[in-house]
Amino acid sequence: MNVDIFNGAFNGKRVLVTGHTGFKGSWLSIWLHELGAEVVGVGLEPYSEKDNFVLSGIGNRIKADIRADIRDLKAMKDIFAEYRPEIVFHLAAQPLVRLSYEIPVETYQTNVMGSINIMEAARTTDSVRIVVMITTDKCYENKEQIWGYRENEPFGGYDPYSSSKGAAEIAIQSWRRSFFNPKDYGIKHHIAIASARAGNVIGGGDWSKDRIVPDCIRSLEANRAVEIRSPKAIRPWQHVLEPLSGYLLLATRIQEEPTEYCEGWNFGPKSDSICSVWEVASKIVSHYGTGKLKDVSNDQAPHEANLLMLDISKAKFKLGWEPRIGIEECCKLTAEWYKKYTKENIHNLCIEQINNFIR
Repeated sequence: MNVDIFNGAFNGKRVLVTGHTGFKGSWLSIWLHELGAEVVGVGLEPYSEKDNFVLSGIGNRIKADIRADIRDLKAMKDIFAEYRPEIVFHLAAQPLVRLSYEIPVETYQTNVMGSINIMEAARTTDSVRIVVMITTDKCYENKEQIWGYRENEPFGGYDPYSSSKGAAEIAIQSWRRSFFNPKDYGIKHHIAIASARAGNVIGGGDWSKDRIVPDCIRSLEANRAVEIRSPKAIRPWQHVLEPLSGYLLLATRIQEEPTEYCEGWNFGPKSDSICSVWEVASKIVSHYGTGKLKDVSNDQAPHEANLLMLDISKAKFKLGWEPRIGIEECCKLTAEWYKKYTKENIHNLCIEQINNFIR
């Protein structure tokens, strides 16, 4: 790593990442490893052999690469007890809106009870000092308003996924008040807990179903037109490194002042990155170098929000965080990974993209 913008906050620290085999989790694990952290990863098997986790080989580099289900409280407590992390980033989740209509119970078990299990494992492990719980921008009660949601607005959610994340935020809020209250820090406990909410995250190595970039790449690789089911839907698109930089900065600030940042935080993109699904798909195709789009919108499809944005004023003014790149660079970096994954060293590519991002 050429530059450590977090001032050594993770160097030599034992950091547990749940969901490290997933898209965001793999990138976070790579970044933390480069920052000198002893990373303990806890997750399920990766989605495919082409995932960023697999191709980067990060599982072979970190201190521990563990397969376990966050719905298993005993397993979580045992892992925490054995590895004694100081910092926890909780990313493991059932992350897909459309899939949540098919498996609503499992979605709630994973996103709500799984989150509670991580907080309980942290509560019973005396080494833990910082917990950053990752939820989503979809945790808010979405009124399809034209301005961004602030951290103090009501939680909610139409579909099982979004509502499960809203419920997870309520649980996090409750555990913070009940067991990790900043007023009792250093007296009754020694854990600072925060939550982080990001928008639609894209980047290399995501092959999940029903996500615009993986759908684009699968179609492009098969020489098919890219089918767009919600072309007019507006989203706050951001490259995966944007919210991860926010999560890492949040943990850094908590280390410096443990009781000042125990809250919810929004990490959204620049204003030019709030655009339609069709626009983003067009940019991916353009940077990929080939392909075309096809509108397959269907009025009978399961409900998905048409408009959702975050207000990031709090993160900018209180954390000193703000997005670094716009939508064009975001799509360029994303397309670059998919153009190179079959012929280049993916770990090196990820490190190169991280270094270029933080310069």
